[in-house]
Amino acid sequence: MNENCHPKYNGRLFWFATASAIVTFLLIGLGGLVTSHEAGMSVPDWPTSYGYNMFALPIQFWHGGAFFEHTHRLLASAVGFLTTILAVWLWLKDERRWLRWLGVAAFLLVVAQGILGGLRVRLRMDNLGIFHSALAQSFLVLMCAIALFTSRWWLQQTAAAAHGVARGLRSHVLFVTVLIFVQLLIGATMRHQHAGLAISDFPLAHGKIWPDTSPEAVAHYNAERTEMNGENPITGFQVVLQMVHRLGAVIILLGVAAAAPLARKRLGGADGLTKFAWAWLGLLILQVTLGAATIWYKKAADVATAHVMIGALSLVAGSLWWLAATRRTSLTEIANEGQNTVN
Repeated sequence: MNENCHPKYNGRLFWFATASAIVTFLLIGLGGLVTSHEAGMSVPDWPTSYGYNMFALPIQFWHGGAFFEHTHRLLASAVGFLTTILAVWLWLKDERRWLRWLGVAAFLLVVAQGILGGLRVRLRMDNLGIFHSALAQSFLVLMCAIALFTSRWWLQQTAAAAHGVARGLRSHVLFVTVLIFVQLLIGATMRHQHAGLAISDFPLAHGKIWPDTSPEAVAHYNAERTEMNGENPITGFQVVLQMVHRLGAVIILLGVAAAAPLARKRLGGADGLTKFAWAWLGLLILQVTLGAATIWYKKAADVATAHVMIGALSLVAGSLWWLAATRRTSLTEIANEGQNTVN
């Protein structure tokens, strides 16, 4: 990236990129509703819908799980269309070569995401949903990053106004953000293996700090489950997976809780990145609360979907914080190098 290049701020491009990122976020929420309502195979064919062109599906088919699944397909098509426009716009109008290629990467990702979603239907493989979810989270981060890169703040911030962020703090935030991504993958695995209530109580786990996963204990859990509704019985692995998910939530919460006071100490309480870090902590507290509520309310669709959406926002927040901190640090280093050259 050439930091000496100062492209002109394009307000229309920025707001289009921002709107595209917002629609992508809503698509993740709608995808969460599809999974929460067990509607992933409600429309059994792809790329058609009940044999019709998906954009011409008669209204009588829009009911039950098909409503969520078909609406998800239509919104995904809209995201693909917006991403295509954004990629072309960046290629034709933005001076930064690296950003033009990011637009191409976004286009390729959205195409891959659509194909992966279609293959899940055609092949009837639930496990493909895990990769579909992982790619969706990565794509959302990329779209939000493009919006940040086209913002007035990114383009017009000067070295004189920048304050570098210590490498230790940046590394800490990056590490926690990677943990959030891994945590989202574990959550997606639980959801697509129908293991969201492999442990039906919280804060204990089957009445213990660490649940028994012996065959006899798992058989007892299955006998007591009220969530079956045609789902496969849970396994010991799924119980352990949910415990790993819970432990991950604690580690991530502690990591974000440490980032906020560290930012205040290093950057000052009035600094924008410090305020952003506190907002990130607020998101994580809400995320943990929604995770507990998902169990308390027996995986209610609206609560489980809110849990997915806040998790996605938490990943975006950590990613954008790290990018903004890296940008400011780079500008500070450039200013220091220029000053040393003058001296």
